[in-house]
Amino acid sequence: MPSYDPSTFPPFAVTVDLVVLTVRRHALCALVVRRGESPFQGCWALPGGFVRADEDLGAAAARELVEETGLCAHDPAVPAADNGAHLEQLATYGAPSRDPRMRVVSVAHLALSPDLPSPRAGGDANSARWAPVDDLLAVGGDTVGEEESPAPLAFDHARILADGVERARSKIEYSSLATAFCPPEFTVGELRRVYEAVWGVVLDPRNFHRKVTGTPGFLVPSGGTTTRQGGRPAQLFRAGSATVLNPPMLRPEV
Repeated sequence: MPSYDPSTFPPFAVTVDLVVLTVRRHALCALVVRRGESPFQGCWALPGGFVRADEDLGAAAARELVEETGLCAHDPAVPAADNGAHLEQLATYGAPSRDPRMRVVSVAHLALSPDLPSPRAGGDANSARWAPVDDLLAVGGDTVGEEESPAPLAFDHARILADGVERARSKIEYSSLATAFCPPEFTVGELRRVYEAVWGVVLDPRNFHRKVTGTPGFLVPSGGTTTRQGGRPAQLFRAGSATVLNPPMLRPEV
């Protein structure tokens, strides 16, 4: 195309940032890494990095998660491994001043998975950990669990994290997304505790059981039972083919 001159347009970079959520100790937690390099050296941040010239956005998101944490994220269309995660695009962030190095547009992704092991840091991150989202979002993310952070979350990551948490909270009202936080086989009580952790509320067990078992194909009995929660054996279910919860389960107002 002889009439097209790319040098007439200002250069900019594209990154992927990852909001990785799981439920640990009955609390909704996000994965954060402490940056080992400038800018924001020493600050907690969401895992992520620059997109390479030869990769698409989904591949870049999966690569960054592995490089920085050792965890794997899988597209829902791909059979998940034991530590696999639901992965979807969240939103795009392109404020001109969001990165002091240069003009950078970030395409954030949301990853959800059952209780994951402690991550290992890699890439330019010198430590990585799970932290309750309430702690990360409180006062701009000044504290992370029991450790002090020298500054709020790096870049605009507090906003990205808040958007990811709200996506998860709203989407479990009407979709099967909450089952992404569960192991392959789970009890209704375990699923209820996912809703309680994500929403930060206490739900009535009987009403919850009636709603999630009232949508045909939403939960499918696996044929087994478990006593891992104590008490009498509880029936085990797996996620069915239904992807929409109808009627939706609206989160209580708090």
